[in-house]
Amino acid sequence: MDYSPISGLDAASLADNPGSVAALLAGVLDSAMDAIITVDEQQKIILYNRAAEKIFGWPQQEVMHQSLQRLIPGRFRQEHAGHVDRFGTMGVTSRRMGTRNVVHGLRANGEEFPLDASISQLDTPGGKWFTVILRDITGRLLAEDEHARLAALLDSAMDGIITVDEKQHIVMFNRAAEKIFGWPDGQALGQPLGELIPERFRAGHAEHISRFSATGVTSRRMGDGSVIYGLRASGEEFPMDASISQLDMADGKLYTVILRDVTERVRAQEERSAFAAAVNAAREEEKTRVARELHDELAQSLTALKMDTLWVRDNTRAAPDVAAAKLTDMLTMVDGMVASTRRIAADLRPLLLDDLGLLATIEWLVHNFSQRTGVTCTLLADEDLELQEPYATAVFRIVQEALANVAKHAGATEVAVVIGSLPGEITLSVRDNGRGFVTGMPRKRQSLGLMGLHERAQLLNGCVSIDSALGQGTRVGVTIPLPEEEAAP
Repeated sequence: MDYSPISGLDAASLADNPGSVAALLAGVLDSAMDAIITVDEQQKIILYNRAAEKIFGWPQQEVMHQSLQRLIPGRFRQEHAGHVDRFGTMGVTSRRMGTRNVVHGLRANGEEFPLDASISQLDTPGGKWFTVILRDITGRLLAEDEHARLAALLDSAMDGIITVDEKQHIVMFNRAAEKIFGWPDGQALGQPLGELIPERFRAGHAEHISRFSATGVTSRRMGDGSVIYGLRASGEEFPMDASISQLDMADGKLYTVILRDVTERVRAQEERSAFAAAVNAAREEEKTRVARELHDELAQSLTALKMDTLWVRDNTRAAPDVAAAKLTDMLTMVDGMVASTRRIAADLRPLLLDDLGLLATIEWLVHNFSQRTGVTCTLLADEDLELQEPYATAVFRIVQEALANVAKHAGATEVAVVIGSLPGEITLSVRDNGRGFVTGMPRKRQSLGLMGLHERAQLLNGCVSIDSALGQGTRVGVTIPLPEEEAAP
């Protein structure tokens, strides 16, 4: 059923009041929001409504019975004429209002602008009429371009960015969020945000959002050290750093959260805490060991030496031969005490490092490692290698720790230690032919050797690289920058 004003008139009305019908039709056309232009077969304008005047800037009296070409940019006129010819012959057009096809018009001031257009034709006794309905889409295209730029900007962000509405349904989900959570945006959009939160935290999250909405105050700030947890598509929970903001819109509030996966940061913090605890425990254990050795060896020997000294003082004249033998025993005891003192001191810090230098100490360390483990160990280093503190001790301890790791875990038969100095840095590597391991696997709780290497190197702004694979051995590489006075010439 047709409800248009014109169809509502009966035949008698049309016959008796042709002028009123024309006026009604003109009024309908002029009230239309879209431009409506009709041309004849010669492309002369025969209808031009008020919206067309507004869009093109030409008053009706200046364009009536003029060529439509006046409203088309020069570079498009030939193409337009061909399109109308084809449409007149075949009745087929690719131009439909609301499609992505954009045509261009020309305003009276010479400005080109984009148009959305649909075309139709009508056979009349005087020939075909072609009517085009036009809509200026300059604003729409600008908005689409702005939206595309914003979308590209959000997708280029390294952090996950998620926006939800007041019902906590996801309305924006950038590419980094896809990567972090494992959900493509097509599946995430429209879903409740709770799908990305472990179940045990959902109630607390809803309460936080409600409080934030009411007060505008949040305890969540990027980088403040607080950690929340997300839920990947795989079901894996992971720690995140997050900040939240809200925006009042005409149809309600939008909440935007910027997220960063801090799994590696949290893991590193846990490892540093474990390493610090282990170092402290090792320090206390070392103090206990030194105290025990001082008590069991030096203190007891000193007590015996004091007793012998008193005996000699009191009995030298009465028993000179026994006193002489006692003195000989006392000297032997002193030699043992000196040896114990040197051993305890060497455990705390190798005396060779102070007495003979870094290279000789590393040679001793390598030789001692081979003797203790039966593993062939070779050393390649510059003959003039020499470093001041704290670099000499750091290099010694790193090699010592790396060799200890080989002895504990590698099951190797050969080890090669290479130390070299380049302008501005010292480099070293320890390579074994042992069983190797998968470097990406989480560290065992009680395995702090590699962490110790990293910590020692980082204290001097150095870096450590670990290359290993199952059955292919392991290589530990360390590079430490040297101050200008330490740098090789």
